[in-house]
Parts: sequence; structure tokens; C-alpha cells
Amino acid sequence: MKIENLDLKFETIYKQVSSKKFLNLQGLSGEIPFFISTYNPAQENEVSNKIKILINRLKTNGITALEIDLYDVTITILQKRKLLERIKASEKSMGKSRLFSALQNVLDAKDHLIPEIEKRIEENDKNDTNDSKLVLISGVGKVYPYIRSHTILNNLQNSIKDRPMLLFFPGVFDGRRLTLFGKIEDDNYYRANNLEHYSTG
Repeated sequence: MKIENLDLKFETIYKQVSSKKFLNLQGLSGEIPFFISTYNPAQENEVSNKIKILINRLKTNGITALEIDLYDVTITILQKRKLLERIKASEKSMGKSRLFSALQNVLDAKDHLIPEIEKRIEENDKNDTNDSKLVLISGVGKVYPYIRSHTILNNLQNSIKDRPMLLFFPGVFDGRRLTLFGKIEDDNYYRANNLEHYSTG
């Protein structure tokens, strides 16, 4: 995967997500308002910083962008269920396979992950008066393999319909197949739009 000029990339992203067409869910031909922006995982830290700058820039222009960091969501769920310290203490003795199974059960998308994301969106909406809103999903690489991208996308379909959602993906998306880190193939996902191909014209 190529190293990108992130200044140029995020300038383009800003123009796309701040457009009335994007915010009003136009040009989707009835599809759900899910978008994916890919990047080289080697640029993870830079992308994280750029997302924060993007959010502030959008806010200045009256647009609320709520970032949902999947790693942060994971930690919150484990803390609420009083499992974080227990898992940290037994991580070495459990082994990778048992740890993976334990985390998958605890972080079940339908029962725990999606409700936590929905709660954050609802709480943010209560304190925000902007009509123009979008959700940014980050932290995809940090929660692999116990949370998979297609699982998040499939389960959010019924939760986020009234605003666009943009998932930042450290890998490749060809419009059908998600390939994490450019190496690990996820399940196919057909319903998201590649932001690179979205025109605001």
C-alpha cells in the first residue's frame, strides 16, 4: 500500500463530508449512508491526528462529527462489566485463543458493542444543536481480531440511517471486499461506498 499525502487526502475528505449533498444523504440511490476511507496502516498515528483536526474544522463550520473509537468503546464495555482488570491479569495464562474467545463473547456486537455506540450517539445529540451531523468510526486496526469491520457495518445498518457514517479503514476496500492491513481478507461487504469515488458535484 502506498504512503499518501495526508494533507491532501484530508482536504479532499473535508470538502466531501462538509458538502450539502453528503450531509443530506443525496446521490446514494437508496443505499445506506455508509462510507469507507482507506489508508496505509503505517500512517495510523498521523491519520488519528488528522481526524481530530477534521472534527474541529467541521465544528467551526457548524457540522458535528462524532468520533467513535472502537478501541475506546471496547475499554468502556470491559470497565462497565468489571472485566478489564481480570482480563489483564489473566491474559498471559489464558493464551491467545482463549483470550480471543473471551473477548468475542464479552464484546458481542448485538448485545454490547452496538448499544454502547448508540448510547454515545444519543448522548452527543442531547448536547448538540447542529442539524448537520455525521459519525466517524476509527480504531478498526486496534480491535482486530476480536472485532471485525464487516460485523460493525452490518450491525450498524439499523442504527445509523439519519446521518452519514464514515469508517476509516487501515487497508484496502475495492467496493466489495475489505482487506485489513492490505493482507487480511474480511467478509465481503457490498453496501458501503468508497469515499474516494464519491463526487460532491
